[in-house]
Amino acid sequence: MPLPEAILAVVAPFRPLFTAPTWRKLMTLLMGTLLAHGPRTVCSALRFSGEQSNGNWSQYHQVLNRARWSPLAASRCLLLLMVQTLLAQDAPIEIVIDETLERRWGPMINKRGHYRDSALSSRKRAVSSSGLRWMVMAVVVTPGWTKQPWALPFLVVLTTTPSFNVHLSKRHKTIARWAEQMMSLVHRWLPDRQIRLLGDTAYSCLELGVRCRRYEVALIVPARLDSVLREPPPPVEQRRKGGKPQVVGPRLPSLEQVLVDPATLWHDRKIEWYGQGKRRVQWCTGTALWYRFGRPPLPIRWVLTRDPEGKREAKALLCTDQQLEALTIIRTFMKRWSLESTFEQARAHLGIETQRQWSDLAIERSTPLLLCTSSFVALAGTHLASREPVAIEQTAWYRKTSATFHDVLAALRLRIWIQQIIATPSHEPAVGLLPRSVLDRLLYAACF
Repeated sequence: MPLPEAILAVVAPFRPLFTAPTWRKLMTLLMGTLLAHGPRTVCSALRFSGEQSNGNWSQYHQVLNRARWSPLAASRCLLLLMVQTLLAQDAPIEIVIDETLERRWGPMINKRGHYRDSALSSRKRAVSSSGLRWMVMAVVVTPGWTKQPWALPFLVVLTTTPSFNVHLSKRHKTIARWAEQMMSLVHRWLPDRQIRLLGDTAYSCLELGVRCRRYEVALIVPARLDSVLREPPPPVEQRRKGGKPQVVGPRLPSLEQVLVDPATLWHDRKIEWYGQGKRRVQWCTGTALWYRFGRPPLPIRWVLTRDPEGKREAKALLCTDQQLEALTIIRTFMKRWSLESTFEQARAHLGIETQRQWSDLAIERSTPLLLCTSSFVALAGTHLASREPVAIEQTAWYRKTSATFHDVLAALRLRIWIQQIIATPSHEPAVGLLPRSVLDRLLYAACF
């Protein structure tokens, strides 16, 4: 079944990564996934793509649990495609990394565990849920049809619990260790580009910062107010003779002390605050060495922010690029929250947590494919918007000024359905012929 040109332009670079039979099945599953509402199982995708009478339906499951193709090669292709399509050649690549919990139950899912559920937890109450924990890397871009940054996933990794690794006699990898390996991959794929990595407190790790500085990647993460910061070591001519050379200098005042020190020089400005409009923010900044015994010192720039009105708590950030301006660090870090919107959109519109695979290989392929489908939708929407504006859904109670993910997905669905309408003679331009099979699929989509 033919696909619209906007979709074909995006999927074309991935064609060499698959065999011809696997590629045909994958395109069928892709079209069914885009058109489907509700659960994103293989059977649901086959129904929406018109393959409900196909007796060889089990072959489509083999795309996930048996076919030979490399998810890492597909991730690299997707990253390069997004960078070439959505970013300027000299623009820094801003990558956000975070974890998300896919709630799954059942004894057949070997790699599930119990993790803190951030959606159900609060500061006073911690809730754990059974499921799979995924680490996601996404490129932050601002498409032409919106003013809000979008986080587009390209690399998704399944992490496991320490008990599961002990059962397999494998060394357990922490979140920071996984992040180091993922960052090594990205640096290998984009060796000549300026990269900024954004993370939450789980990635505020000295080892990760040292690795990022080795790759000339600017790591921007929250900092503890009681972090141990030190001055650089004195010059060689001022050092004491004999003994080991000094690695760091004297300890600097903690950020807690800087916050309450009346001599601290604060900068004041109104900036866009997490999509809530302009907010007045004060900040101070400085450079230091982040040091822990037995580890190499890490040169950083710290930024301390506070609310002049006292409504928000003071926050501290650190960046491994000392040349980066404090205001740039603040604005860049705020883009990290766009990945939370991506997780919510994936659950609401792409059926995350509704798939039913049990085999390890199918699980490790299906969820990354669904998450990366949001990146595919953004890329296809960019090709579509270059020819015609994306229609914005409006209601009397909900006025929007820019297109959302749901609008772009609806525009792609509309192009897929229009592609299957048979043209009529020119003397009847208002009439279109709809094959019975297409009509049945439309009725199924409307009624079931």
